[in-house]
Amino acid sequence: MNKVDRNNVAALPLTEEDRATHRVFINDLLVDMLIGIYDHEKARKQPVRINISLTVLDHIGPINDDYHNVVCYESIANSIKNLVKEEHINLVETLADKVANICLENQRTLSATVKVEKLQAVSDAGSVGVEITRTKN
Repeated sequence: MNKVDRNNVAALPLTEEDRATHRVFINDLLVDMLIGIYDHEKARKQPVRINISLTVLDHIGPINDDYHNVVCYESIANSIKNLVKEEHINLVETLADKVANICLENQRTLSATVKVEKLQAVSDAGSVGVEITRTKN
């Protein structure tokens, strides 16, 4: 039998698919925005709630309590706030897709689940909306 020198064995490099992941989330982000297909929705802002869950590749090496070594939820939230200020959006599906695209811009984000809820669109309902999941190719 051959003996293996365990001090001379190197680990195989991990592919992105093999690296550890974690979740980054934003819950109940409330924005007032112009959204909807009806005339009254184009003239008056309404409250929208956005929930996001991201699957993110772990940072290689120690985080060192350094902001640059993480996927920043504040940057994502600020980008979303800027998006909803810029334009009227007809559909919650369109908003969800745009939010997912913002989330996937970070190279470490593998997938994004985005839930968009209009809070005052249907009387007698707490909210209506859509939830999507997008994954990087």
